[in-house]
Amino acid sequence: MITDDQVLTNRDAVLGAVGHHPFARHALGRATPTAAYQRDGAVLWLVPPEHGPAGCAIGPAEPALEICVALAADVVLRPGQRLHLPRHDRGLLTGRLTVADHSDWDFHWTTTPPQAQPNEQPVVRLTDADLPALAALVDEAFPSSTSRPGDPRVVDWYGIRDGDRLVACGADRSQGDIGFVAGLTVAPYQRGRGLGASLTAGMTRALLARHDTVGLGVYTHNVGAARLYRRLGYTFTLPLSSIRLA
Repeated sequence: MITDDQVLTNRDAVLGAVGHHPFARHALGRATPTAAYQRDGAVLWLVPPEHGPAGCAIGPAEPALEICVALAADVVLRPGQRLHLPRHDRGLLTGRLTVADHSDWDFHWTTTPPQAQPNEQPVVRLTDADLPALAALVDEAFPSSTSRPGDPRVVDWYGIRDGDRLVACGADRSQGDIGFVAGLTVAPYQRGRGLGASLTAGMTRALLARHDTVGLGVYTHNVGAARLYRRLGYTFTLPLSSIRLA
């Protein structure tokens, strides 16, 4: 059960409750929450479906899960909806929430442009003329990517060329006042040459020219990528778990 004093009434109240945390600023973007709640230090907000996951939360995991259980019981949360929640063990959901998917990842962010990288390659903003090559690269090198040409969440695409061939690409999925780097992809035959570092560094500098903070997400099993991002200045981290309700 959620009481009236646990309800947050608007976007400013949500941001104020979480100290204007970069993850909340990114996840909310310009959206107005459809509902928001707080309990024992946890804050959870829901957004319209066109803005991505049904909801996100920051704070201690246990009270955040308690809010989810209460909302599921009231059929505010429904099967198929996705949530980004504070990091928790899947066992905490047993007997409380039934989930189809559960994954752990980290939201990293930086406020400082990366230093020049060894043998750094130039990163360029791509145009509509690059879309066929971009689609082919993503299909070949990162077929499971959630950032693809035509995705309305993508603001711009950036890439690295080897001659006239596109060999690396990344999506600018900035929302609101937070820059966000996603879908970093390198052609298989070009891996090991530092293109991932060049691409991340170049995109981070480009986005920091327009935003005070740039973030990215990485699954916890991708240890190599996390190490690279820390080296490039992404030293702030928020551990999260994503679930899809069954």
